[in-house]
This record gives sequence, C-alpha cells and structure tokens, in this order.
Amino acid sequence: MIRDERVVAVIPARGGSTTVPRKNLRDLGGKPLVAWPIDVARETEYVDRTLVTTDDAEIASTAREFGAEVVDRPPELATDDALVIDALRHLVETLREEGEDAAYLVMLEPTSPLRAVEDVEACLDLLVDEAQTHDSVATFTEAELSPHRYWDIDDGVPTPYHENADPWLPRQQQPTAYELTGAVYAFEIDALPDDGTSLLFDEPGAVLMPRERSVDIDTELDLTFAKVLVEEGIHERKKDPDAGVTPGHD
Repeated sequence: MIRDERVVAVIPARGGSTTVPRKNLRDLGGKPLVAWPIDVARETEYVDRTLVTTDDAEIASTAREFGAEVVDRPPELATDDALVIDALRHLVETLREEGEDAAYLVMLEPTSPLRAVEDVEACLDLLVDEAQTHDSVATFTEAELSPHRYWDIDDGVPTPYHENADPWLPRQQQPTAYELTGAVYAFEIDALPDDGTSLLFDEPGAVLMPRERSVDIDTELDLTFAKVLVEEGIHERKKDPDAGVTPGHD
C-alpha cells in the first residue's frame, strides 16, 4: 500500500510475438522474461497484488510458478494490432467486478526486464506526491540520439528531419531529448480514460532511469544485449545520481 491505498502491479504478456518468437518466455539470466517484472513487483513494498494478463496457457503457468496471479486476456486483445491500454481496461473492469478497490495500477512490461524496485517506487512516490498533481507517471531515459541528428530521405535525397537543425554540431551541443523506457507506468485507476491510446493522461509525470536499466527488448539483438548486461552485472551498478529526477525539476 501507499498512503493507505492499495496498489496492483500488472504484467501484460501475450503469447504472440513477430520479431522474437515466444518472447515473454525467452531466457534471460536463468529465468524467463515474464518472471523479471513479477520478481520486481513482489519485492516492491508498495505493491499488494501482482497480476499477469495473458492469452497464453504456458505464460499463465509460468507466471503462477513465479508467484503471480493470472487474468485471462480475450484473444482479440492479444493480437499484433491490439493496444496495451485496452488490455488494461479489461483488467480494471475484471478487478472492479471482483471487488478490488485498489487506487493505483503499476504496469511492468516483460520486455523491459532490467528495471529495479527503486524505479517502481520512484514512479509511485511521484504519483502520490501531494506537491504534484500527476494522474500518471512513466519512466524515461536520455535518448541516445538527438532528434536534430535524424534525417529524412526522399527519392534518395537526405535532408535533416527537423527544419533548421544542424546535425553536424558535436553531440554535447545538440539539444537533449528523452525517450520512454517502457519499464514502468503508474497511474490512478480512476484516471484511466474510456478511449484513446496513451498511457499518459491529462497530468503526466516523468521519472528518469539510467541507460543500463532501460533496455527494451524488441529484437534478437536487444535480447543479446540484455544478456550481456546481466552476465557482466552492468545493470546492477550503483544508482545514477540523476535517476528518479523529473526533467525540468530540481
């Protein structure tokens, strides 16, 4: 619980995957990807329940093996084109029907396995901070490439993607940008909109994560990179001094 309100952690883990077959069951550091967020959720003191929403029997069995509850996801919410937010709407409806009165939901995707308990806690702390007015919070990390270094190519002719950008400036002189890590989303359950695609609502907040914990596994190369970080213990190194800081705030 946090501020006397219940918190539910949800791990969305569908069975299908195009670029990395059976992705959520692939091994990383001796356990399947789906087990990584389950372990973090169960280690987070704020979290009261840990749920996996899936359409896949093997994932469901693995989730239970690692201590999570399972909510069956309808097949139409588990296609390649299905939106995660629709699976969350289904989950919230299911929870309310069974009498769950949690105020907060934290989503932990298996494809961002290197998050830490402190990342989850930082999002929830910001969400309930009375000095802020956030209804949703997500984790970000500094982008590897400045948007001023993107190019457009039309009929073989390259032009800077952003008008008036100077891609030739040194990296240190390029504007800083941030990207979603996909590691943690936290929000007030009652703020979840009835429609739309965004997981950040009317008053979003941001928590920074270090790059070494921000791997998002979309390809086999991403999975290989994550394995190297785990094998070398790089993702476990001391917390970045700026981690948990909201951009634009001291």
